[in-house]
Amino acid sequence: MAINGTAAELKAKILAEALPYIQRFHGKTIVIKYGGNAMIDETLKHSFASDIVLLKLVGINIVIVHGGGPQINDQLTKIGKKGEFVQGMRVTDAETMDVVEMVLGGQVNTDIVNLINQHGGRAVGLSGTDGPLIRARKMMMQGKDNPKQMIDIGRVGEVESIDPEIVQLLTAQKFVPVIAPVGVGKDGESYNINADLVAGKLAEILKAEKLVVLTNTPGVLDKNGNLLTGLTAKKIDDLFADGTISGGMLPKIGSALEAVKNGVNSCHIIDGRVEHAVLLEVLTSDGVGTLITRR
Repeated sequence: MAINGTAAELKAKILAEALPYIQRFHGKTIVIKYGGNAMIDETLKHSFASDIVLLKLVGINIVIVHGGGPQINDQLTKIGKKGEFVQGMRVTDAETMDVVEMVLGGQVNTDIVNLINQHGGRAVGLSGTDGPLIRARKMMMQGKDNPKQMIDIGRVGEVESIDPEIVQLLTAQKFVPVIAPVGVGKDGESYNINADLVAGKLAEILKAEKLVVLTNTPGVLDKNGNLLTGLTAKKIDDLFADGTISGGMLPKIGSALEAVKNGVNSCHIIDGRVEHAVLLEVLTSDGVGTLITRR
């Protein structure tokens, strides 16, 4: 079916606009933290998968780190257990850790890999315990009101080190690594690690061009609910200090800030509820969230 002149001109303009971004990012690495509604809504899941396949086909190295909070909560509910959080981090006892490993390393990771492959991609699922890719150490949380107070939140880890060899081997062979954020400690125990922290650290290690974080909000909002489109390290420090950034946004922004301070060119906190949000962020001049830069 033929399209009229106006529609054809618009489509041509959109395609032409992508060219300089394809040229700029060809051969570069982009780490994407995949979570929120984009992992649950069927339409958004398929648009995400097709975005990943397209970006890989135009020569961009895509690495995905995924969350799975809603799926973990659903499974905990089935066994009569309620999820508990401290400053955005899930409290993880031994029983919860079993659920985390089963859901992240099994159900969620497999679903994402299968979906990308269905859309014509070549995705491979990994857990941070494979290799081991991610070495973890136990995390202790500082008390919010009393920084001297250290809170034990169970088998929750922070990234001690990442060995990128397996990821680099896969990307060089045109695969898309899909990583579950579970690490292994020196004691051999597995640790639940916040996916935002893993994505940020992995972006640093891989010297990524971009870190893209999908969320359930338009981006970083001020206290009046207005979108903050551009943030520097100094502005973020101010937002932490006045309480604008809190709760589940704390690890997202904290990891993004560390990433850009340590060599990642930019971080984008984007609205995963928008269809093809990743393509819009990477291949057009119109962003769909908050850009974070070093200065």
